[in-house]
Amino acid sequence: MEPDNQMWVSEFILLGLSSDWDVQVSLFVLFSVMYLVTVLGNFLIVLLIRLDSRLHTPMYFFLTNLSLVDVCFTNSIVPQLLAHLLIEQKAMPFLSCAAQLFSSLSLGGLEFVLLEVMAYDRYVAVCNPLRYSAIMHAGLCSKLAVTSWVSGSTNSLMQTAITFQLPMCTNKIIDHISCELLAVVRLACVDTSSNEVAITVSSIVLLLTPFFLVLLSYIRIISTILKIQSREGRRKAFHTCASHLTVVMLLPELKWKLNLDDPWAFAKQRKQQTLALSHVLHVLHSYVL
Repeated sequence: MEPDNQMWVSEFILLGLSSDWDVQVSLFVLFSVMYLVTVLGNFLIVLLIRLDSRLHTPMYFFLTNLSLVDVCFTNSIVPQLLAHLLIEQKAMPFLSCAAQLFSSLSLGGLEFVLLEVMAYDRYVAVCNPLRYSAIMHAGLCSKLAVTSWVSGSTNSLMQTAITFQLPMCTNKIIDHISCELLAVVRLACVDTSSNEVAITVSSIVLLLTPFFLVLLSYIRIISTILKIQSREGRRKAFHTCASHLTVVMLLPELKWKLNLDDPWAFAKQRKQQTLALSHVLHVLHSYVL
């Protein structure tokens, strides 16, 4: 083949969820409603935090960041998906595919980092309440937020750059609902086993590192709460962490299934599961917090 033909394709074709028109219309209505609920729910969270001065605390500062990440993540995939449900030729330009992959990877990883930062905030609040204000000052909160955004973007930039440097030959049909990382990698006309292993290892590190840090924080938090003598004191301490802990328990379980469960299989059932779980996750997150 010609070198240029090996290295570049101008667009990709997404197979989507179904080729049946009635099914696509039904899915469009369903996901449009869930999309609006997710976006409006997160914007409502941000608005309430901004309007209520009592919520101008580190916990709600990080919650604002997490809600904005949810909105951005949803907007990086769902509008394109909704548009494709109403058209026959589900084409996506090369650069748009790369941008979507970068956005979804960076924002997905950022959610985990922010949850770990929020767990640290709860750890300080419960285990060191007298020094909470001194430790979680505005400067540290801003640095933690910036670090979270930069770390998620850096990993995503490397993954995206490596993926789109692979020779695609004439392969351009993606059997997925979006430009998903491993689905794009499998289009390459060279052996990608090392790339797939590297992606899987990177995903495990990116997901498990924050998860274990959150777990460690909550082990210390629970240990401290159990030492509180009064029942009312223990109840208030648990209530402080309840919302965050609920989302922590939901997010890793669902995203583990989305990103790491059978990463080499891209069947129709997996695409439907990915989309359904993703929407449920973001709707739940909007209302739990």
